[in-house]
Amino acid sequence: MKGAKRKKKSVLWSKMLTPHCEDFKQWCRRRLPILEWATHYNLKENLLPDTVSGIMLAVQQVTQGLAFAVLSSVHPVFGLYGSLFPAIIYAIFGMGRHVATGTFALTSLISANAVERLVPLSSRNLTTQSNTSVLGLSDFEMQRIGIAAAVSFLGGVIQVAMFVLQLGSATFLLTEPVISAMTTGAATHVVTSQVKYLLGIKMPYISGPLGFFYIYAYVFENIKSVRLEALLLSLLSIVVLVLVKELNEQFKRKIKIVLPVDLVLIITASFTCYCTNMENIYGLEVVGHIPKGIPPPKAPPMNVLSAVITEAFGVALVGYVASLALAQGSAKKFKYSIDDNQEFLAHGLSNVIPSFFFCIPSAAAMGRTAGLYSTGAKTQCVLASIIVVGLKGMLIQFRDLKKYWNVDKIDWGIWVSTYIFTICFAANVGLLFGVVCTIAIVIGRFPREKTLSIKNMKETEFKVKTEMDDETLQQVKIISINNPLVFLNAKKFYTDLMNIIEKENASNQPLDEISKCEQNTLLNSLSNGNCNEEATQPCLNKCSLILDCSGLTFSDYSGVSMLVEVYMDCKSKSVDVLLVHCTASLIKAMKYCGNLDSEKPIFFESVSTAVSNICSNKGLQKPECFGQNKQDQ
Repeated sequence: MKGAKRKKKSVLWSKMLTPHCEDFKQWCRRRLPILEWATHYNLKENLLPDTVSGIMLAVQQVTQGLAFAVLSSVHPVFGLYGSLFPAIIYAIFGMGRHVATGTFALTSLISANAVERLVPLSSRNLTTQSNTSVLGLSDFEMQRIGIAAAVSFLGGVIQVAMFVLQLGSATFLLTEPVISAMTTGAATHVVTSQVKYLLGIKMPYISGPLGFFYIYAYVFENIKSVRLEALLLSLLSIVVLVLVKELNEQFKRKIKIVLPVDLVLIITASFTCYCTNMENIYGLEVVGHIPKGIPPPKAPPMNVLSAVITEAFGVALVGYVASLALAQGSAKKFKYSIDDNQEFLAHGLSNVIPSFFFCIPSAAAMGRTAGLYSTGAKTQCVLASIIVVGLKGMLIQFRDLKKYWNVDKIDWGIWVSTYIFTICFAANVGLLFGVVCTIAIVIGRFPREKTLSIKNMKETEFKVKTEMDDETLQQVKIISINNPLVFLNAKKFYTDLMNIIEKENASNQPLDEISKCEQNTLLNSLSNGNCNEEATQPCLNKCSLILDCSGLTFSDYSGVSMLVEVYMDCKSKSVDVLLVHCTASLIKAMKYCGNLDSEKPIFFESVSTAVSNICSNKGLQKPECFGQNKQDQ
């Protein structure tokens, strides 16, 4: 009896324990993405190319780590630590497969404000000059990295708190024009901060509101102090960097190994500096010796957290926004999805944990990975040139102005105003202004009787018999959009569109093999699902989607981009998409925003005209209409 009772208790206990174990496994897979991709990693196919790519990018990160540490007003060696630890943490928790975290120009500049304010350069003489036990660095350098590490720690804590509060779902408020303007303005700030190194001018640290203009005012007032040697070396470095990088980009398909021009330039400049004694003869500033080794972990100073809260919020918001934009772009390009809220956790831990290893604030950067190396003397004007050229991708976003002007002039105005606020104040201020301005304008543009929901879509279905097979039906799905399409509801439009297609096909189609494929054709074209190759191709030709835009009163850049994305995704799966009742401005914006098919028309005046076009293109008989849109009756 006792054995039976024990057996019964063990069965009940196992039943109670099993669901919790499954829930825990699902939670681990969701919060530790490395468990998903690592188990499916193909060593034979991917190990060699990944190793070669990782080595080349790690070499590049050495120079950028040194440069961004200088930008953050700390000793260059801490930039190397900031290139290693955040990358490891993000690889475990992050979902962006084509981005890597490390030192980042925008977060480095933000942390520099706290470093220069709390441990100014003028306090160097007041600080004990004896070297500390950590890497042989002075107390002054350790105080500075302590402030930067505190900014990283608190910024990461804020990001983790945002993850707990599920604020990743609010990222739809960050429209592309706002992100583009903010990052461009921040890049302008970074370039401005390097002017003194490019010109070889001694100048005090200037920050705060309108600090951008005060820096250039100081430069023009002291233009006679420019060192010609530093200016020539800076210009030469920039020309070489831009030229070689452009050649690498142009011939990347023909050459297997990209020339690490950043590292080559620094080695050349270091050797020249050593041979010619530029530091003493020409008065050029040099970084000096880079100590080797990794220091033992140490908690950042907690007593300064209240003093760096402003910079911490800037690091948390600006770093996350810039990183999320890169992750979303790569996910869209390579056809996978990311969890916006999980990215808060990944970047938060990538700042919190490395802060115990003397790391400056980090963020993600496309095409970069991390490495840790030791090096010798470096000239700061060369490092400044590397920073400037490294920001070229952000600075050329000025070209987006033409795109926004042609697609939506209000978005153009938001871009310009956000950029102005960013350079006049700070990146986080510009970001906040852009979001508030965008929401206010959209609320003002929306008609009061309209809502963001698109559940009240009208649907009509035409079933057409083909000449080749009377039993096979040509399905034409017609969906009417009855709301403005903007950043607030663009993603919901995408989701609702898939739900409607899935629901209708599931209820109307027979459940044989061909119909199962037809049932998922449009859905798969939008969500990257697929049937087997043999069954997919024939049934794809039996589905068409017509979007009735008569209720689409206006759209912004995000809405137009979503329409183009739907069209391009369906086109890649051989699903025809036709749009009817489009305004002239919408047609112009879509043609400018995306590479639409110019060989066959996709814009039509009415639903009946679009259906007739489908029939004529596919050699179908006159459609048997099972339902009809009110506007075409």
